[in-house]
Amino acid sequence: MSTLNQLTVLGSGVLGGQIAWHSAFKGKTVVVYDIAEEPLERSKLAIDSYAEIYRADLGATVADIDATHQRLTYTTDLASAVAEADLVIEAVPEAPSIKLALYTSLAPLLPERTIIATNTSTLLPSDFAADTGRPEKFLTLHFANQIWKMNLTEIMVHDGTSRDTIAQAVEFAIGIGMVPIPLRKEQNGYVLNSWLVPLLNAAQTLVTNGIATPEDIDRTYLLGGAKLGPMGWYDVIGMTTAHNVLAYWGEKNGDAQMLANAKYIKERFVDKGDLGLLSGKGYYEYPSPAYQSPDFLSVPDIEAAPQIAALVGAAPTGPR
Repeated sequence: MSTLNQLTVLGSGVLGGQIAWHSAFKGKTVVVYDIAEEPLERSKLAIDSYAEIYRADLGATVADIDATHQRLTYTTDLASAVAEADLVIEAVPEAPSIKLALYTSLAPLLPERTIIATNTSTLLPSDFAADTGRPEKFLTLHFANQIWKMNLTEIMVHDGTSRDTIAQAVEFAIGIGMVPIPLRKEQNGYVLNSWLVPLLNAAQTLVTNGIATPEDIDRTYLLGGAKLGPMGWYDVIGMTTAHNVLAYWGEKNGDAQMLANAKYIKERFVDKGDLGLLSGKGYYEYPSPAYQSPDFLSVPDIEAAPQIAALVGAAPTGPR
């Protein structure tokens, strides 16, 4: 049984909020930290929606939900947030400078026993290990979005991570109902994002370059039996994270198309506050996105043929 029972989650965004809620649901005492009250308030609103999902999909009782709320606290004070932590999971924006600054501030505040895990989706633990002040107690626990059904945790270490830290991290993951995915060595993108980011970038390229609409891109994916298409995944992941990942790797790899995709997302979504599922609007509008409509994948009526034919060779007009 895991002894990592006092958890602090640094960052209350989409995935940070999900990790916090799910861990509390599984019995952990959880402190959620962010730099300001506004993101914490947004996270609390999101957590109310998770409660409904857990009731509907996982059969959670009213007592289960009440107990989960009781195990969660929120703060903007970093020192108090980590004072009793057995495990700290960092889930701040996917920007190396932000993560490094946080680790530098965090290092002198932690109890000696505390393990630090980053939830970075594309970066490496060796990028930050020295800045944590405890490299032997540092590794990656990368969770997937919609944690209640995508219940996996990718576990990656650097050369200095201790075997005891690894063992405790695996036990923690299993203890909150995750399937551990052990990586044999460091890899940007881990397993999941090594194939997901190229998929999403390719889909975004089709939108950015005016090749196809988001809806038609998703139709090509959903007709194979999937429940969520690439453009729907953008909304679930969140536009801020999507922009940060594409911008960072576009710059690092000198990829002009990826940078154009990041710019598109920033201008059409991030700058307007349309952040995806969390804000209620991204490529789709929620709680009733078009791809959930019964007729989204239906064969159109023959009378629609002329209108569809007119779209062939005509780029979509106006900003999405």
